[in-house]
Amino acid sequence: MHLLIPFASAVSEASTHVVRDLNLPHLTKLLARMTPAQRFGTDEYSLSTPHERALADALGWHGDDGALPWAARSAAADGIATHDHAWGLLTPVHWHVGRDHISLLDPAALKLADSESRQLLDAIRHLFDSEGWIVEYGATTRWYAAHDTLAGLASASLDRVIGRNVDLWLPNHPKARGIRRLQNEVQMLLYNHPINDEREARGELAVNSFWLSGCGRPQPATPHEALEIDDSLRAPLLADDW
Repeated sequence: MHLLIPFASAVSEASTHVVRDLNLPHLTKLLARMTPAQRFGTDEYSLSTPHERALADALGWHGDDGALPWAARSAAADGIATHDHAWGLLTPVHWHVGRDHISLLDPAALKLADSESRQLLDAIRHLFDSEGWIVEYGATTRWYAAHDTLAGLASASLDRVIGRNVDLWLPNHPKARGIRRLQNEVQMLLYNHPINDEREARGELAVNSFWLSGCGRPQPATPHEALEIDDSLRAPLLADDW
């Protein structure tokens, strides 16, 4: 069995400063018994996270940075017939407007109810339908869209963008222009949606945009040894809790 621990470390200035002064004797002994293998991820601005690259390698997938078909894999796990369509994960999110830039907050902070998520997706569905997109509901924070535009489209992992300036991560490929336009239309529609009015009246965050990630056509997974993923460090890292 293999154990994958996402977010066990990072290359940000804050993390390297903390790690430099840590005394971790048990971890040091454990690591000394292991043999380093392929290294994934030394650039905090890569579109794919290191653990995504490592998992893709274990699955036998091929793809450029940011072009690994996580959406298709997740959609299939949610019971959606993916066929050979090019899928993307549409995550409903809140964009926080600050003084200098717009940042994306962790979707978990929305605490979306199933009924709210379904109504919001139904409200924007016609924008996609009119341009030949397929839109499916997976879970409260997992919507899916399929369109040929998404084949091979590089996009930043959601975990790369949380808490950071979205302008640095929006796709700038010519194929993404139509998606950016759709995103603008979705934002305008959500701005006045009754669900958001009700949420804001309760002091909750509005759903004012979506994030597109994990684009591509399904790839077959090669057999591999049992792999366990422990993502308990995800929330602290994304909150910059060192």
